[in-house]
Amino acid sequence: QVQLVESGGGLVQAGGSLRLSCAASGRTFKTYVMAWFRQAPGKERKFVAAISLSGGITQYLDDVKGRFTISRDNAKNMVYLQMNSLKPEDTAVYYCAAAKVWATSTARYDYWGQGTQVTVSS
Repeated sequence: QVQLVESGGGLVQAGGSLRLSCAASGRTFKTYVMAWFRQAPGKERKFVAAISLSGGITQYLDDVKGRFTISRDNAKNMVYLQMNSLKPEDTAVYYCAAAKVWATSTARYDYWGQGTQVTVSS
């Protein structure tokens, strides 16, 4: 019903920036809460950021507040994660996800992208 495809990951130096993109297919994109999660090697998948249907409300993991910005463009069926001042501890696979209700837990999200690798070197 909703297919998500992430892009924009890569290798960057500490202090650098990346913008991740998530392209969604389907007519109902605007009815979903959208979020980004990340999973580092050997760690649980962790909530990073979420955005409300119209983009008016956002929520972030404390560790990324002030550095990351989630946004969406419903006309284009796109969600973005702008990542600035990147740190080595940001290294992870980043996943785009969609949910019908506001949530920060993986279990509440119905659709997931394939993930995109972000590696931050020091």
